[in-house]
Amino acid sequence: MEKIDLKKKWKELYNPSARDASVVDVPKMSFMMIDGAGDPNTSEQYKEAVEALFNVSYAIKFMVKKGSEAIDYAVMPLEGLWWVGDMSTFSMQNKEAWQWIAMIMQPDFVSADLVKQAIDQASKKKELPALVKLRFENFYEGLSAQIMHLGPYAAEAPTIEKLHGFIESNGYRINGKHHEIYLSDPRKSAPEKIKTVIRQPIAR
Repeated sequence: MEKIDLKKKWKELYNPSARDASVVDVPKMSFMMIDGAGDPNTSEQYKEAVEALFNVSYAIKFMVKKGSEAIDYAVMPLEGLWWVGDMSTFSMQNKEAWQWIAMIMQPDFVSADLVKQAIDQASKKKELPALVKLRFENFYEGLSAQIMHLGPYAAEAPTIEKLHGFIESNGYRINGKHHEIYLSDPRKSAPEKIKTVIRQPIAR
């Protein structure tokens, strides 16, 4: 059986430095996505989205592992795009106003038909209200700046400020939605060891 490590394959994108920001060119990748709005800490909608994404992602993983491809891989981490209608008013203190897309990247050999089969399978095993909102599509982020944040999610502000300072001082401007990649399980990691990739699409 072939085994692949997607985070190792895309090391540049999923393991940036925590000390210095860097510029990357993010290629087109396939994601399962669910849209929503509100504070992720209190929103039932967000909780349901995350549950649906992981249930279907694991269904796909085991279908691929047992299928003709016979490939084993680790399910990729949860990611999120975050924004408000007027980004000049974006605030870490007013999360109720946030809009978001919760998403999980899928290997390039995963097809729309396989996703559909996995959704059908997941729906038979458990009631997942957010399944009806799930979509599978390509997402191209392109030129972006990123940095690793170490610590609790609530303490991200200085890391985000550092990233934005790097963007401005290097002659770029913000050109897309704030992006976070959650590499750690906060239920199992000490707060100071939680790893989150902070990414921001940019343009000259």
